Amino acid sequence: MSRTSHIRRVLEQPTFNKVTQCRILLVGAGGIGCELLKNLVLSGFRHIELIARDSALKFNPDVEIIAHHANIKDAQFNVEWFQRFDIVMNALDNLEARRHVNFMCLAANIPLIESGTEGYLGQVTVIKKDLTECYDCQSKPTRKTYAVCTIRSTPSSPIHCIVWAKNYLFNQLFGEPEDEPLDNEMNNDNAEEIQILKRETELLKEIKLTMGSQEYAEKVFKKVFTDDIERLLTMEDVWKKRRPPVPLTYNDINKLSSNGKNGRDYNNDMNTLKDQRIWTLEENFNVFVDSINRLSRRLLEEQKVNPEAVLAFDKDDDDVLDFVTATANLRAKIFGIEQKSRFQVKAMAGNIIPAIATTNATIAGIIVVQAFNILRNRLEDCKTTYLDGSRRPCLLINESLNGPNPSCSQCRVNYYILRINTKKATLKDFLEKILNSNHEQGLAYGNEVTVEKGASIIYDMDFDEKLDSTFEQLDITNGVFIKVTPDDDSNQFPAVFNIFHRETFDSQDSWYTIEGSISETHVSHIKTNSQNTVTESIPTHKRKIETTDMELDEQPSTSYKKMELDPEYIVVEDDIIMTEDGPKSVITLD
Repeated sequence: MSRTSHIRRVLEQPTFNKVTQCRILLVGAGGIGCELLKNLVLSGFRHIELIARDSALKFNPDVEIIAHHANIKDAQFNVEWFQRFDIVMNALDNLEARRHVNFMCLAANIPLIESGTEGYLGQVTVIKKDLTECYDCQSKPTRKTYAVCTIRSTPSSPIHCIVWAKNYLFNQLFGEPEDEPLDNEMNNDNAEEIQILKRETELLKEIKLTMGSQEYAEKVFKKVFTDDIERLLTMEDVWKKRRPPVPLTYNDINKLSSNGKNGRDYNNDMNTLKDQRIWTLEENFNVFVDSINRLSRRLLEEQKVNPEAVLAFDKDDDDVLDFVTATANLRAKIFGIEQKSRFQVKAMAGNIIPAIATTNATIAGIIVVQAFNILRNRLEDCKTTYLDGSRRPCLLINESLNGPNPSCSQCRVNYYILRINTKKATLKDFLEKILNSNHEQGLAYGNEVTVEKGASIIYDMDFDEKLDSTFEQLDITNGVFIKVTPDDDSNQFPAVFNIFHRETFDSQDSWYTIEGSISETHVSHIKTNSQNTVTESIPTHKRKIETTDMELDEQPSTSYKKMELDPEYIVVEDDIIMTEDGPKSVITLD
């Protein structure tokens, strides 16, 4: 009996044939991703491509697994590349990456299975253009931030010290410093303090010029742990109701520390797990000196090749984590704040949510079940499934998929692929012959539109200086997206064009082709019966044009009744957990 005989019997042969032929894109190979990859192989899927920061090994000769050790946002993973797949599965822990995959799946019109876990909680849902709400249909809470003055002058908790070490000190010395927040927070009450903080930053930049010297670690230490703290003590009014900070002295601690001790040899307590012991003052000092020297050597080597090179925070980079842990703890010591172990700092700085293997395994299994429903062409059987391991015996709760949010900026958009000679076509050609309703092959948008490339406006009614520029001159080249937003009074959806350069076309008179779909500008209310099956549908149109072909090919589309939600939000530094009262809606990040 073969390994897939049972699944073949359960699914029946027609569906199993679809499984074996289905092309899957799996994004992420972490807690959920590794379980999901195993489940896909055991369920009979044979064509899987994986994108992850970590490489994956080919382990089954009967399964075609292509692993891309890359970032999903890389230009090589464009809309055409996404269209090669039948289903995309997200197993990500990053908000921006999730939004990007959501956008690409909408543009490519490929079903996306979104998932996430946090401890004993988990969620799986299905996203399909024009039929269900997308990842951005429900607004996400803004990222939690901390006032610059609190971080730089009056920290009161361990996270304040960790944010200072990660976002301020590390970036000032090795990364891309951000001075803009200081100006953003300036007001009449703190103007003087902001100016002082700016001067401190400039002095640190001067010290940075000595990077690589034997005195570099000492200069940085004296600046941030002695001089800056002594300056804070002169602000007597600040410390009337607070514990005043106590400066650290480089020479005194250096005498206490063991001569010649390697900063990374800090785990002498055999009764404590590695990285989970709180370091002593001397150990933090030694790790600081050692890590700042290691990072300095790395950056200087990279700048020999690229003078503009910088280092970026990575929770899995030992040198970076050593530096952030040591500097955060030294600052905590100064302000009388609880210090944290290296393990705890990694979790707090990297926004790590504890993972439970059984939760990941359960969610990975539900993802595969949702994939079976999609392959059966039974989207009405797909549900948003919530897992709550603490609510026994009812661990899983299903809800019908919500329909698209009419005001969503992502899914209420017409997506097109525009193949055009970017070296010859001008912005004027695009407006007059593709968007303008007066032209026989136009898309009926007219000239009262705004055209954007990323965050830059390249055309509107009051900004038409670039009309004669070619796409190439505007840096609109292969794989670039441009967005067209109609006038506020228009009842049309915005349009997003994915541009691809093409030198020649089938017809001598042809100079562009368009592929894409047109969403309805007015969405009917969709009713569901007690079995949650669709009883009304909305037509959508798919369009493929080569300058002379304007026929529309109608296909049915379906939506679902939108449930009203009243969410409460819990924000975890960079990532987001959204919960509601009761077990019915828990949106989590893995």
